[in-house]
Amino acid sequence: MSGSDNNLIRLNKFLAQCGLASRRAADRLISSGAVAVNGRQVTGMGVKIDPAVDRVEVNGSRVEPPREAGGLYLILNKPVRVLTTAKDPRGRDTVMDLLPPEIRRRRPFPAGRLDYFSSGLLLMTTDGELCRRMTHPKWHLPKVYRVLVREQATEGQLKAMRSGMTLAEGEVLAPVRARVLKPGPGCVLELTLIQGVNRQIRRMCRDLGLTVLGLERVSIGPLSLAGLSAGKWRGLTDREVRDLKTALGLQGPLVRPG
Repeated sequence: MSGSDNNLIRLNKFLAQCGLASRRAADRLISSGAVAVNGRQVTGMGVKIDPAVDRVEVNGSRVEPPREAGGLYLILNKPVRVLTTAKDPRGRDTVMDLLPPEIRRRRPFPAGRLDYFSSGLLLMTTDGELCRRMTHPKWHLPKVYRVLVREQATEGQLKAMRSGMTLAEGEVLAPVRARVLKPGPGCVLELTLIQGVNRQIRRMCRDLGLTVLGLERVSIGPLSLAGLSAGKWRGLTDREVRDLKTALGLQGPLVRPG
């Protein structure tokens, strides 16, 4: 809001650089009245600030970009009954509770979501642009899930998934790669999605008469959950970050957690 035009950046971009949220989530913070610049509440979109001059606060606490160059990138194996959010007003466990204090202080945020009763791979990062691309329809990476259903899945049900379904609510889905990993009652399916439709697998199975008993995400693009126990996390390797950024059309320096 102050400073020369050359130094100004959008407020939502600044919040993303601080590792507080993706740009879309930052817009929601701004519109909710949670953000103040130089002591004045800001609710309008498109506001620009000078990070070297202006003081930005969210819910009364000052926010600043991480001091280190690059970003923080880690994989978390989310257990069931854990929320994909930074804080829950009802006091339930969140993914942040699974991280040590030194990592929580760097304020990573989830790049995407897993619902409360789903488990598996969740990417957390301080890289706002990477998070934005991870959740943008243009850049959706293939996501592989293992799904435990009560019934034996039939070839007709698998074919419906592979052909592209229309959900009961009217949403049209892209074809899903579907195969049976373990047949019989207590059938285990492997489903590969390329969309980000909310609760897509549970709603597909509901419409096909399949009862989901367990749902685990095992990979996203080049990232795999292999070898990581439930509730544990690890930093991405340099190779994984490079591969992920290549898949998303991004480049840049990186900092692994230490």
